[in-house]
Amino acid sequence: MEPDAGYRPNAGETFMNSVQLAYFRRKLLDWKEAIVRESRDTMAQLKSGPIREADVTDRASSETDWGIELRTRDRQRKLIAKIDAALRRIEQGEYGYCEVTGEPISLARLEARPIATMTVEAQERHERQERVSRDD
Repeated sequence: MEPDAGYRPNAGETFMNSVQLAYFRRKLLDWKEAIVRESRDTMAQLKSGPIREADVTDRASSETDWGIELRTRDRQRKLIAKIDAALRRIEQGEYGYCEVTGEPISLARLEARPIATMTVEAQERHERQERVSRDD
């Protein structure tokens, strides 16, 4: 069942009912589509030819900009993998639940970060443990 255009999940509903799942699925698919579209635009610009600035400083600036753009695309490639994983969790009936505690992830967190796999508390514990192990 597809939600209405103005629909927003709310705590008064059954958690991860079919409408909420359809809402988050659409949100994830739209996000992925936007990233892919941006990547295509970047690739089209890259294929248009080499950087042609005559001035060495301008050329260096353009190359730096392209380097930043390519690093951004790499981060987005990793983000697409996380979006795909979230879509798989929807299909498997695991979406919206913390992979550590099994508790529901708040709707506000999922709205802000639909690829979230942990509750805020579990994420904070995880990050504290990572910092401690890095400091050792």
